[in-house]
Amino acid sequence: HVQLVESGGGSVQVGGSLNLSCAASGDTANSCMGWFRQAPGKEREGVAIIDSDGNTVYADSVKDRFTISLDSAKSTIYLEMNSPKPEDTAIYYCAARFGGSCFWKELDGADFGYWGHGTQVTVS
Repeated sequence: HVQLVESGGGSVQVGGSLNLSCAASGDTANSCMGWFRQAPGKEREGVAIIDSDGNTVYADSVKDRFTISLDSAKSTIYLEMNSPKPEDTAIYYCAARFGGSCFWKELDGADFGYWGHGTQVTVS
């Protein structure tokens, strides 16, 4: 049983910044973890993923604005959100799966078996 707990959500102004955290209850070795989001009336979409080897994949809509990182000692991933836009408003979810490195296609979220409960981000 793996638990994922997101934190750091809230309201931010356009042009500001926000940092999200996701703490996992277990070791992140041989894992792929990521951030996904869902806005009202929209399907869930991948934001960024990272694995224990340091590989990262970003959605085109957030590349060069958001940065995903992993602190292995704390079993925690982060999402630094710079220059957020109103269209970034959504509930942000942390997800994880174990057994190997990330593949680029995993931005679709289908292979992730563990999910957090989400944290709201509102950009105005």
